[in-house]
Amino acid sequence: MPYSKNVYKGRFKPTNPKKYCGDVSNIIYRSSYELKFMKWCDQNENIVEWGSEELSIPYRSPVDNRVHRYFPDFYIMLNGKKYLIEIKPSRFTQEPKIPKRKTKRFIEEVKQYGTNLAKWQSATEFCLDNGWEFKIITEKELGISYK
Repeated sequence: MPYSKNVYKGRFKPTNPKKYCGDVSNIIYRSSYELKFMKWCDQNENIVEWGSEELSIPYRSPVDNRVHRYFPDFYIMLNGKKYLIEIKPSRFTQEPKIPKRKTKRFIEEVKQYGTNLAKWQSATEFCLDNGWEFKIITEKELGISYK
């Protein structure tokens, strides 16, 4: 597997556990991006409450046409408004470029992108139904750059 600067995970221990909605002893981050966002949620005075993968939303996969459960990365309440947040590297938020040769990797990227779009559409509809807002946050919004 190729080296990625975004591959690591662990448990997060908040300094403000009362703000966390869910099991405070089981907060898992799956990337440096998620860890940075968790620290921001924990330390930001304007975040009244937050949770990580505490909510599931049904979506229909375009790959197998079956209903699956999507767990958005975060739920936050910021300045009286509720948000669902998905943390993704920007390259995964854009349609894969068609290569000269359609490799297995390209086909998997297309499937993953289609699945992500289905998840995000379901999250958007959930938020509209509940007066929330859905946001996708990338390294740009997190202030992370890799060269």
